[in-house]
Amino acid sequence: MQNFPSTLRRLLLASPLLVAPFAAQAADAPSVVATLKPIHGITSALMDGVGEPTLLIDGAASPHAYSLRPSEARALQNADLVIYVSHSLESFLEKPLATLSVNSHQLELIDAPGLTLLEMREGGSWEAHSHDHGAHEEHEEHGESDHDHDHDAHDHDAHDHEADHGHEHADSHDHDHDADEHHHDEHEHGGINPHIWLDPANGAAIATAIADELIEIDATHAENYRENLKKLLASLTVLGNDLGDKLAPVRSTPYVVFHDAYQYLEAGFGLNGVGSVTVSPEQKPGAKRLHEIEEKIRDTGAVCVFAEPQFRPAIVKAIVADTGARIGTLDPLGANIPKGPDAYQAILAQNVDALVDCLGNGS
Repeated sequence: MQNFPSTLRRLLLASPLLVAPFAAQAADAPSVVATLKPIHGITSALMDGVGEPTLLIDGAASPHAYSLRPSEARALQNADLVIYVSHSLESFLEKPLATLSVNSHQLELIDAPGLTLLEMREGGSWEAHSHDHGAHEEHEEHGESDHDHDHDAHDHDAHDHEADHGHEHADSHDHDHDADEHHHDEHEHGGINPHIWLDPANGAAIATAIADELIEIDATHAENYRENLKKLLASLTVLGNDLGDKLAPVRSTPYVVFHDAYQYLEAGFGLNGVGSVTVSPEQKPGAKRLHEIEEKIRDTGAVCVFAEPQFRPAIVKAIVADTGARIGTLDPLGANIPKGPDAYQAILAQNVDALVDCLGNGS
């Protein structure tokens, strides 16, 4: 485990659920499909000892413009349960979900009880704000992105994923103008930011909703799901405390992200994000937007600008060249993290380690 971040190493050692190998698929296990790796990770942990869910979107692929392979379409058609965040985030599911059998269950997580939901922020240069640094502790008693696509990335990592899958993502609008500052993300759900999984308190609510649905469709293994949920909620409490301790020294340090995918992480731990490079997933930032972000960095003293691994870093490099800020990398979907029952915790830990490294150490 020497390649895991220190936070994840401690979590893995503390949680037998996360280090246990996959159990063999039970003959009567339900067929479950989850769209995104963090959601798949939670589902995998809940299904430990019963079966293994199917992950639709892996690697550097994006839910914004995804095209199903024939094998993935068949997996959806054969699923007893399909788990996704929202119709607007995974818009590629709209037609496939409409054709599913009446016996197939669908779980839209953005409507799950107990979630903390945050509204989308307009523009890329957010107004000064402060978060209650105790907000995360308030969730602990309960066990407690998707990317903004600069579509030049289609000839970068995402292109490799397309070649492996034998399909192409939808064409994007690769034009540069300044109207994007007034453009809402197309993956809005009634104005709600859909990146709900990036606070472990929301992860607990998501896990509870998934466990309830699994019990409904598979009463035979209800006790497995209840016991796995209990272990998972306990591990998320450990994780939340650990991440909070690690982030404490850099809570007030200002930074800029590539796009506003990290609002739940920011709000849950009282961090000081001050803006995003891009606003719309369909449009590159224009000269006016870049100038505004550069001014925001200078005015706030932002220490870091965080890129995302799926995209060429030319824009971020240009910004830091003119401001002196450092470059870090955040990834809400964990493109390089193996899928499985510890993926959700690993994604959170990886992003927190990246924040601490850039904001605190400057490396």
